[in-house]
Amino acid sequence: MVNYSALRVKKLLLHKKTKRMNRQQMIEKMNQAGESGVPFLFVIDFAGNRAIYKELDKSDDSVFFSMPGCAHLPTLEENSQEFSFHKFPIDITRYKAGFDLVKSGIHRGDSFLVNLTYPTRIETNLTLNEIFLRSRAPYRLCIPDHFVCFSPECFVKIENNRISSYPMKGTIDASIPDAESRILNDPKEQAEHYTIVDLIRNDLSRVASKVEVTRFRYIDRVETNGKSLLQVSSEISGVLPEKWHSKLGDILYSMLPAGSVSGAPKDSTVNLIRRAEIDERGFYTGVFGVFDGCNLDSAVIIRYIEKNEQQMLFRSGGGITSLSEAESEYQELIDKVYVSFT
Repeated sequence: MVNYSALRVKKLLLHKKTKRMNRQQMIEKMNQAGESGVPFLFVIDFAGNRAIYKELDKSDDSVFFSMPGCAHLPTLEENSQEFSFHKFPIDITRYKAGFDLVKSGIHRGDSFLVNLTYPTRIETNLTLNEIFLRSRAPYRLCIPDHFVCFSPECFVKIENNRISSYPMKGTIDASIPDAESRILNDPKEQAEHYTIVDLIRNDLSRVASKVEVTRFRYIDRVETNGKSLLQVSSEISGVLPEKWHSKLGDILYSMLPAGSVSGAPKDSTVNLIRRAEIDERGFYTGVFGVFDGCNLDSAVIIRYIEKNEQQMLFRSGGGITSLSEAESEYQELIDKVYVSFT
């Protein structure tokens, strides 16, 4: 059983060397570092109220990360044992209670799309550091003894004054006959993806000009320990003002929480999420990334395993629309509980 009462009161205690900041402190620090060209790592929770800031030339063992072109990795002896991984999902009756609450909100007009998530208790013989090292994902993050993330989803990239976002919406088991055609032509999946693309276009338009959808509904294949998955993404881009570096914190925070893991419209949707889910998400579905002194790359904190005193929890979920059915959404939540190595 998942210890829900412990989850409600649990607070993530990070290594004392890790500098934690509130929203305004983080915005100001990111703006200053951006203007000065100081490379740094940032981690921001879902609510946007807690954040971690680390200058890259002051690395220690309180945070490990890996992303294209940049990494700080733990040193571990190779663990050659076969790994075990077992999942114990939330009961479907509890899932349906939250699902029905969300569907009622959608029917009232509070939201068009809600990303509903729950924790799944898991058992594995690997440590968080070992999962971090073995995972095959473009974006990886580990706070030792607290959580690990192996995310396939980029949040935003900024290169040469151009900002791009890559929302991921739509997942299907690749072994299903005609899986790619099914997910691309499913009315529910289409509605979900259109909604998120429109939301991200609006988010980017707050900080950029000439915003356009440069790639629409393309397929990525993800290999997991249990099966192959197909995931649907799009690319939206725009042009930032010349002096964007000095507003780096303002730019990022203006787009939080990430649309693909919250929903639309954001404010009323986040209220629905708080009512429907078991506990606060914490850093799950927040964002992390690196500013290298010139450009920025970042990811959504999904495919996330959290450790507390009693158990390990894998957090996952999916988008709920007026066309959603509880059983298929529940199955998607379970399918997303995986480790990205075979």
